Amino acid sequence: MRSIWSHSEATNSTLRPPCRSVFRAWLAPSLCLALGLLLGVGTAVASDWPQWRGPNLDGTSAETGLPTTFGPNENLVWKTEMSGRSGSTPIIMGDRMFLTVALDEEIEGWALDATNGKVLWKRPLGGGNFFKMKHNMSSPSAVSDGQTVWMMAGTGVIKAFDFDGKELWSRDLQDDYGAFGLNHGYGASPLLHDGVLYVPVLHGMRTDDPSYVLAIDAKSGQTTWKVERPTDALMESPDSYTTPMLWERSGGTELVISGGDYVTGHALDDGRELWRVGGMNPEKSKMYRVVATPVAAGDLLFAPSRVKPLMVLRDASGQTEPSVAWQIDKGTDVPSPSVHDGLLYVLDDKGLLQVWDLEKSESIYDTKRLAVGTYSASPLIADGKLYAVNEESVVTVAKLGREFEILATNELEGYTLSSPVAANGKLFVRTDKFLYCFDG
Repeated sequence: MRSIWSHSEATNSTLRPPCRSVFRAWLAPSLCLALGLLLGVGTAVASDWPQWRGPNLDGTSAETGLPTTFGPNENLVWKTEMSGRSGSTPIIMGDRMFLTVALDEEIEGWALDATNGKVLWKRPLGGGNFFKMKHNMSSPSAVSDGQTVWMMAGTGVIKAFDFDGKELWSRDLQDDYGAFGLNHGYGASPLLHDGVLYVPVLHGMRTDDPSYVLAIDAKSGQTTWKVERPTDALMESPDSYTTPMLWERSGGTELVISGGDYVTGHALDDGRELWRVGGMNPEKSKMYRVVATPVAAGDLLFAPSRVKPLMVLRDASGQTEPSVAWQIDKGTDVPSPSVHDGLLYVLDDKGLLQVWDLEKSESIYDTKRLAVGTYSASPLIADGKLYAVNEESVVTVAKLGREFEILATNELEGYTLSSPVAANGKLFVRTDKFLYCFDG
């Protein structure tokens, strides 16, 4: 058993992380991701977790030595008290951790020392926090390039800070472009790529204003471009809570936006729509909002809808529009899928796991059940294991690969919406009670 630190009070600090080399690429867990990673999704060292789906934008990490069994009294390095529930996933850059936090009606951005859990600073992201079902306005995860951190609240406030907590710029998207009109409140996270923040606002349930996609210069905070994203989706179906994705296709890198009954590809330089594929809402349901974020692997893009279907798009060389290669009739709703070593991992809200062979487009084995419960967090894939946490904070650790095996079931304190992450040889899990750090 390791020593334990517990922190509940914020402290002021001007400690800066040591100077460290910053690379444009990570060691990808599969060769099919290598080209996209070499293009540089932000800048980070190999052990960082720079945005909510991690260094590879698919929930995978190259970390090793992570614990299989852990808990409040096992393999615990530290735990820090949290102020309540949040869907915001912690990000880690070197020895710094950043996350958004809801406190009653306020939203804050926090910086922690990732080595001991000590709160280094807290900065306001504004008021206006509210609950809608299980979701609140702290859901968007932060993003960082190793020198600056950008934090967004579900209210549309975006702020940039240096690692000492100095505010560099601030803006409010609702002030700039009108009120958000999502039924459950805004929940997407910004995507950082080559010095640009990409932010989708796909809504329609509670507004007649058009949906749009925004590119913001990360250094200045100024809008680079803004394009409307039209849809004929009905009632709640225009609403999307998905984070943008990058797809390296034969013609270059494209921004992928999912929701409103369609998947669309956009040019990075001006946001123009390059292609559009329908079929996410085959029966044109009026209540088909989309939550799970797409994931790319080589020439394939996996785009979840509201369970049925999960579409698999294939890039065809020389063709502008990708084709639908195959689809899964019963996919996922809230947890986002992951790809590793030629396999697609799909976890649904009930804790049922599917594994698909990408090359053969066939299921590896029958659906397997993890710990009973509701799952809103997306799984983590690292160190030969899949980590999946349900809302009751029970973390199932399963063996990766073609033979299903549950390695351990670990119980933590609290309620969980946030996805587990791995960095610097450590596993991090956030509940409404504590942010935990475990070491194998």
